[in-house]
Amino acid sequence: MIQPLLIILCLILGFITYKRKALDLTGSIFMSLMGIFIFITSGFNWLILILLFLILGVGFTQFKKDYKRSIGIVHEQRTVKNVISNGIVPILMAVFGNYGGFIGSVSSATADTLASEIGVLSKPRLITNNSPVKEGSDGGISILGTSAALAGTIIIGISSYFLGIAPNIINGLLIAIISGMAGCFLDSLLGATLEQKGILNNEHVNLASTILGATIGFILTGV
Repeated sequence: MIQPLLIILCLILGFITYKRKALDLTGSIFMSLMGIFIFITSGFNWLILILLFLILGVGFTQFKKDYKRSIGIVHEQRTVKNVISNGIVPILMAVFGNYGGFIGSVSSATADTLASEIGVLSKPRLITNNSPVKEGSDGGISILGTSAALAGTIIIGISSYFLGIAPNIINGLLIAIISGMAGCFLDSLLGATLEQKGILNNEHVNLASTILGATIGFILTGV
């Protein structure tokens, strides 16, 4: 009886994200299917960790929304492309049961999202040459945004231990912090270079950062 209820919960969460305009219809459906798939292949605890990323992302996207709009930062409704670019790597890690890769990819996605949503509240500088840039610019970083990213990785690391995914809290924190921050900085670096030149788009950059996070997490699995 528990499994059908959890599947229904995933569908309800997808409906809520759609009604709150956090995702379009296709994105919400894919998010629900992704949650169901992770639950079936890896269990409830792994599902909760990726739902935590979703909750943090949606919550901080809404944070200071009026101010963000006043400085010209208006978020378009996220689509299935956004869900896939952030979620496909965690899904693969869940399928193969690699907890390090899973934690690393989720942490990377969380760090990047929080850095972006909180970092726009301060004056960023371009990661490549430290020159001041407009809030929301690709490749812009700030102390506030980096601190938010670090806080996100710590939340993921601690949660991974209490959810029984990481074998101990030190392991969970090491994987989440190192993988998450590496993925976040790669996102900024690619944003300042290849994305600004139009070679990559935002989805490509997000995918690359989660791949790096998963790779580092996999390497750190034995720590």
